[in-house]
Amino acid sequence: MKSESVQMDMPQSATPAAQFTQLLSATRRGARLARLLTVEQIAQWGWPRDSEHADAAALIVAELAANAVTHGRLAGRCFRLSLALLPAARLRIEVTDPRGERPPTVTRRADEGGRGLILVDALAADWGVRPYPPSGKTVWAEVSAARPTGR
Repeated sequence: MKSESVQMDMPQSATPAAQFTQLLSATRRGARLARLLTVEQIAQWGWPRDSEHADAAALIVAELAANAVTHGRLAGRCFRLSLALLPAARLRIEVTDPRGERPPTVTRRADEGGRGLILVDALAADWGVRPYPPSGKTVWAEVSAARPTGR
């Protein structure tokens, strides 16, 4: 696996202070690794590992990565995890998968799946979906927190 820098679509005023991007296999192991890498990366950026904000980021990544593996998987294709530390003490999380024709939906009925996005909605300051041409989609979320120390 290889980390790389990529351009994330963000408003001009939200230029990231730091970025992290990783391609991961579209497997349960890849989804678990996405969560673990998130915790490690934000700790390197100075966020306390045991903080409420770090826990929220880990849960959001776990849900978005699980959705990418379960609903966004195409044989032989990976999913991408991107993290960006933004001004105004926000962490932007993006998970990109190759299935653009399957936008995520929030299901509020207890007898159906899809409750993971209810968690994302509850934990994120903001979240959404955008196309990732030519055929994928990116689900993004932002976690708001006090500005991390260090860096």
